[in-house]
Amino acid sequence: MNRIVVLGASGSIGTSCLEVAAAHPERLRVVGLAVRRNWERLLGQVRRFQPRWAVVADAGCRSAVEECSPPPGTEWEFGDAAIERMVQQPEVDTVVSAIVGAAGLRGTWAALEAGKRVALANKETLVVGGPLVSQLAAHTGAELIPVDSEHSAVFQALQCGRRDDVRRIVLTASGGPFRGWSREQLRQVTVAQALAHPTWQMGPKITIDSATLMNKALEIIEARWLFGLAAEQIEVVIHPQSIVHSMVEFIDGSTVAQLSPPDMKLPIQYALTYPHRWEGISPRMDWTRATELTFSPPDFEAFPALALGFEVARRGGTCGAVLNAANETAVQRFLEGSLRFDQITTVCQDVLRHHCFDPHPTLSGLLQQDAWARQEAFRWKC
Repeated sequence: MNRIVVLGASGSIGTSCLEVAAAHPERLRVVGLAVRRNWERLLGQVRRFQPRWAVVADAGCRSAVEECSPPPGTEWEFGDAAIERMVQQPEVDTVVSAIVGAAGLRGTWAALEAGKRVALANKETLVVGGPLVSQLAAHTGAELIPVDSEHSAVFQALQCGRRDDVRRIVLTASGGPFRGWSREQLRQVTVAQALAHPTWQMGPKITIDSATLMNKALEIIEARWLFGLAAEQIEVVIHPQSIVHSMVEFIDGSTVAQLSPPDMKLPIQYALTYPHRWEGISPRMDWTRATELTFSPPDFEAFPALALGFEVARRGGTCGAVLNAANETAVQRFLEGSLRFDQITTVCQDVLRHHCFDPHPTLSGLLQQDAWARQEAFRWKC
């Protein structure tokens, strides 16, 4: 029995994870759930899965939860510190880190400190603190298993060869809703257009990141630390069908790819069951039907976020924390109407290039740079 905690249980990854758990009740036991503030959805999940712990990070929700008389048998706690306590409990085997943004770093860090397996859907953990996170996992014996479809694909393909024999990895991107658009066209993008992703159903922040290709930029940085690669060993191609999730090319010229319909339940389940594979609930490919797979290079001019991703992957240090914080703030400003779509990446460029770079920051230093970058991105004016 794998006893799991799901951080970000109310989001798209969290709810998909619970679908996987419900399909394997004899093997997966949900012992803890955490959300930022969506306690109404959490309450329904608690009634269904009856975990030992339920945490709402926003302590201001306490009175509303208590008025609803939550079912007995589950310990309710409030505040960020409660998440850290929960993931370190000895009754927990695996922590699914699916809180969106840098807010997910503390819970992931606490789980790694306790030597847990972390099914990592929160790419910002490695974007912000890549070297420190990797060192911590190595020190405590914790496992980092990727959940993002692209990194899961690389992780699976790597089972076919030795890490030392990898020439490069190729991350695929759907191209988002604006594939083929010019920079001038991107100036006119509305919030509704940016939220209409052609392939994936995700939360608003990740959907906007996918539209700017910042999501792929963050994945470049994550891959650099997760797989111990140089930035020069990572490439990106546009693949609109979202069937080939990523590829690994070995030094002998052989390329191994992972293919499946776009559905997050498959990489989630693999992260929970690795090194084993169980019967899954994800849709399957029908290879008897005519299928076209196309690949093309990305447009770095129209989507400059990709260049930022490679720059940060090369430089390391405080760059990841600054880029991520600036982007989170810029995306929120776009959603609220105070920035144009094409200005999101411009804000990130400006904040990144004016920050006080530290090549070897501490965790405290990263958090300080995160706060500074958010303030700068909030104040930015064209």
